[in-house]
Amino acid sequence: MKKNFLAGLVTGICGALLLFAICGAVLLYVGGRADDGTSSSAKSIASKQSTTDVKEEVPYNDIVKKLEYLQKLVDNYYLEDVKNVSFADGIYKGFIKSLDDPYSTYYTKEEYSALMESSSGVYCGIGATVSQDTKTGVITIVKPFKGSPAYKAGILPGDVIYKVNGEDVTGVDLAKVVSNMKGVEGSTVDITIVRKGKADPMNFTIERQKIEVPTIEYQMLDNKIGYIIISEFDEVTVDQFIAAVDELEADGMKGLIVDVRNNPGGLLDSVVKILDRLLPPELIVYTEDKNDVREEEKAVDDKKITVPMAVLINGNSASAAEIFAGTLQDYKTATIIGTTSFGKGIVQKVIPLSDGTAVKLTISKYYTPNGRNIHGTGITPDIEVELNEAMQNEVTVPIDKDNQLQDAIQNVLGKMK
Repeated sequence: MKKNFLAGLVTGICGALLLFAICGAVLLYVGGRADDGTSSSAKSIASKQSTTDVKEEVPYNDIVKKLEYLQKLVDNYYLEDVKNVSFADGIYKGFIKSLDDPYSTYYTKEEYSALMESSSGVYCGIGATVSQDTKTGVITIVKPFKGSPAYKAGILPGDVIYKVNGEDVTGVDLAKVVSNMKGVEGSTVDITIVRKGKADPMNFTIERQKIEVPTIEYQMLDNKIGYIIISEFDEVTVDQFIAAVDELEADGMKGLIVDVRNNPGGLLDSVVKILDRLLPPELIVYTEDKNDVREEEKAVDDKKITVPMAVLINGNSASAAEIFAGTLQDYKTATIIGTTSFGKGIVQKVIPLSDGTAVKLTISKYYTPNGRNIHGTGITPDIEVELNEAMQNEVTVPIDKDNQLQDAIQNVLGKMK
């Protein structure tokens, strides 16, 4: 019975691969975020050494035999109960993990459902953007949404998530951790964090609430300068952004600053549509796959921004945010201000399988209109400005104390004159 089960698992892996050809992609991700849409620290990018070594392929029968032997070892020696262990999911996850790509992963039904939920911009949880260092496995709070349960509980940017419901989460797949933090509205989750400057871990019990991710915030600053913050590129972001630009233009906007600092990326389709609102019909970004097949994304309508513009970036601005900044930089439509961005120049495709699970695979590199691939290097700002150290751990930085924003305002004012 076990022999048939294990053989079936391996056959299932092969069958899943065959399904790739017949299942359409639901999402194209250009996020520095892993799994649920969250970014990793720019410092975590590890350059992989090229090698000419080719590992010998293990015959199919040998794989089955070894799995059978491992099953016997677990049955005979493993201390804990394994009734709730899904060996199939473990094998499928290990199969994809063997690619040694932190952005490629296998999703269980539950994880895939959570992924689809998060990309829509609506879910029940604590209301915070988190990131995972792909080298250390450490999970960090990037930003709690203003007014969210995490914000009200006192969670701060830079807090390291140590435990969720008493379980150590360092090195655990980010999708699983985020899934555990989500749940039924009104239920609670226990989160233990480690905070810089505090000797002991801090415990929080946070009530989950329905979160509609506020991906766009905007206001009119002095001198009729519009200011738009894009926190990530979800499905809901496009309409929110277009509405913001339309309202600011109707109010007499004479300059524009778009802030994508700490933006972990998101959906390729969303950033393309947003850039379409800012640019005339022209190339926005193109991708090339392993066979050098090139696909281009272009602006299609005649609506464009004609006022002076600046874009704010930092080390947590990743992928879709880098496409946004890099495209505008290439066309000299905006001055890029801040610090060098994350440096993720690759695209992932989410492929749903017939059993409700899914696989996310890195499928191509993307290039800005001038042919730049910024993977591992990032977007270098036109004007480099570090955020004042005193403001770096603040959830909301006051406009008058945000030196990067103040430099952007002066830049736009100079061009307005």
